Amino acid sequence: MQQPHDNTLTHRIIGLAMRVHTQLGPGLLESAYERCLCHELEKTGIPYQRQIAMPLIYDGMELDCGYRADLVIANEVIIEIKSVDQIQPLHEAQLLTYLRNSPCRIGLLINFNTQSLKDGIRRRVL
Repeated sequence: MQQPHDNTLTHRIIGLAMRVHTQLGPGLLESAYERCLCHELEKTGIPYQRQIAMPLIYDGMELDCGYRADLVIANEVIIEIKSVDQIQPLHEAQLLTYLRNSPCRIGLLINFNTQSLKDGIRRRVL
């Protein structure tokens, strides 16, 4: 069952992402949005890790296949940042795979390449 803290944390993250989007607008590289979101997280004291290796579990083995989650927030939320014309099912599948292979149960897929950021946010819970 989802905890109230989870909603508060994702709400704060989304608010910071909206601040970044308001300042920068659409059209930049994912790495620019990622760095600016990290700056906002630092300013507010929310702990995060950037570009975290995500192993693939196959047949009981942990394989290093080069997958990386953009951000892991407070060891609770995985953030996958995109700057694409439209979120594709593959992007959502990627986030769900990261969630299944991590202790995190909440994921946010944030596409900054939108006129209104609320149209570019997908929240997934396992």
